[in-house]
Amino acid sequence: MIRPDDLLTGLDDIDWAALGHAYGSAADVPALLRTACGPDEKARDSAFRVLSGNIFHQGTRYSASPYAVPFLARIAVDGPPPARVDALWLLTRLAVDWHDAYDLPLGIDTAAWRAAVVPHEESLRWYEDEIAAETDEQRLGRLREARDHAAAGHPVDSREGALRSYDAVRARLPRLRALLDDPDPTIRTRTAYLLAWFPEDAAESLPPLVRRSAGEQDPKAAATVLLSVGLLGNRGDAEWLLPHLDAEHALLRWAAVTALARLFLLPDGDAPSGGDAPSGGAPSGGAPSDGTPFDDRLLDRVITELTAASAAPVPEPGTDHDSDDLHRYTARTLLALRDLAPDDDRLLTAVAHCLRFMDVLEVRGLAARLLRTDFEPVGPAAFADLAPALQCVLRTVADRIPADWYDTRLSGPATRDALSALGLPDTGPALRAYTGLPAEEPERRDLYARPHRPGRPRAGGA
Repeated sequence: MIRPDDLLTGLDDIDWAALGHAYGSAADVPALLRTACGPDEKARDSAFRVLSGNIFHQGTRYSASPYAVPFLARIAVDGPPPARVDALWLLTRLAVDWHDAYDLPLGIDTAAWRAAVVPHEESLRWYEDEIAAETDEQRLGRLREARDHAAAGHPVDSREGALRSYDAVRARLPRLRALLDDPDPTIRTRTAYLLAWFPEDAAESLPPLVRRSAGEQDPKAAATVLLSVGLLGNRGDAEWLLPHLDAEHALLRWAAVTALARLFLLPDGDAPSGGDAPSGGAPSGGAPSDGTPFDDRLLDRVITELTAASAAPVPEPGTDHDSDDLHRYTARTLLALRDLAPDDDRLLTAVAHCLRFMDVLEVRGLAARLLRTDFEPVGPAAFADLAPALQCVLRTVADRIPADWYDTRLSGPATRDALSALGLPDTGPALRAYTGLPAEEPERRDLYARPHRPGRPRAGGA
């Protein structure tokens, strides 16, 4: 561990007061970074909380955000152990916001992201053109203020600010990759997780990830490494995943098939989006690729394993992917695979099973989507005569979504409309009766907990 003063060399050379974050001037950032790698544990935790709320505020990055990245990277490598874990988490958020959830199962498309960002110079020219043409004094004043703010180096829109931070973290990857061999399994896990979101650097990240996959003993770290190999790799990299299909630990089997599913979803021969990593070969210096066929037998194995995972409680530990929601990640993967196996009835039934393990917000959103797009009207059919997948969706909706949410909570009306369109009962009490559940709802201690999670209370109170 390096002394805090050495970790923060150059901190005072930056004009932080001229930079901004969510609450205005970033003049407070140096003190927060000093506290973040200091000896006081409570103060250190508080500093990271404040940093995550100002330089990364609800997903937005600001002009100060990329300037903090080099110091956070040093803390991640050489800081106090608890601070290293927090620094890696914040680096990941500064890089990718919550896209680690939004962009699964395929991973982040950095090429599309870069193409969507308007260059800063172009934004400045736009302001100048608008100012030159504007005659209304009030609007002219607002334009000049916005132009001056942009001219001072502040990002014009959220995509530009996000990309600045992403590239700042990307520049630190060569040093951060070494943490895959750190003695602390949590550091190895967080590092593998971070690397997965930089497809442009797949050629450099895959070899150490593959080496780590062969010898990692910690289940969470091993599963995270496998998922990262799948998110960064090409079809030729499947050979590094296949041995883990027969792993003793359920989490490793799930990670291997989830990673393979992502490779199935790539067009033949495609590199990761935004990258030029070669397909196949021997990234770890071992034997060359055996040309693993992506045939119906392997696809069936992937679907079989994911179907089993959809109906089973989450193995402990989990992974950080998709906010540690294995069943939501599984549902995303199963839905994506339907284009490859449209006649496989297991897929939709497995997605329906996943609903039973999600928190109520996820149940509400995904159930409404499934009811709208995946089932035909059934009219006055008896519950027992419905397709198994529809039975599972309806029973989960009836059991998990409180009756008063059908009309008042965000997508609650969407769920009700979808039920009505199918000719099904569209109120909580009626749906409970239709699906054979007791009329009285169970006591709900924590609606937002994921049920059946080992070591966590069930949403229904059992």
